[in-house]
Amino acid sequence: MHTLVLASQSPRRRDLLTKAGFEFEVASVEISEIPKENLSLRAQIEDLAQQKAQALVESPKLPKTPNILLLSADTVVVIDDQILNKPRDLSESESHIRLLSGRTHQVITGVCLWDLGADKKVVTHEIAEVTFRKLPDEEIHAYVQSRDGMDKAGAYGIQSVGATFISNLKGSLENVMGLPVALVERLIEENGWKISRRKS
Repeated sequence: MHTLVLASQSPRRRDLLTKAGFEFEVASVEISEIPKENLSLRAQIEDLAQQKAQALVESPKLPKTPNILLLSADTVVVIDDQILNKPRDLSESESHIRLLSGRTHQVITGVCLWDLGADKKVVTHEIAEVTFRKLPDEEIHAYVQSRDGMDKAGAYGIQSVGATFISNLKGSLENVMGLPVALVERLIEENGWKISRRKS
């Protein structure tokens, strides 16, 4: 039996794993989250997920539990081959939302699962396509001022008011929220990892 350790500070990822019934521990360290420009866009996102796992492994915050299966993820919003990260300020938050208004963008989550005991690592990604309706100026301004999107890639959260912006979604809602749980479950099963689950 493996101990699942989530290498993330995201409350949304914790909530998604909890709702899926996983028993897990949480430990994380901050990284710069600067993509490597020599990699393809999708490889950059997978690399960021790996960086989070690697940073935890190299830190004293890694739990001393045996048989750790480390789970890390990084979610980005992409439009015009440009990554929209978490906004640095309200001005950038507004810029992000205006860029997304009336258009389709991609939400890509890189996922890394690392069996530390066997030193086996699986890295992949999942993509969802999200279309925003055309947003009026006053709605954009009110949302930006609410600061709801300040800690989220692309400056919006689909689990809150940002959901009202969306006219179409192709792909996993959980992926857009920050963790494609069905993908994680499939990878765990395919690799024969046993994780404790709460009985429903």
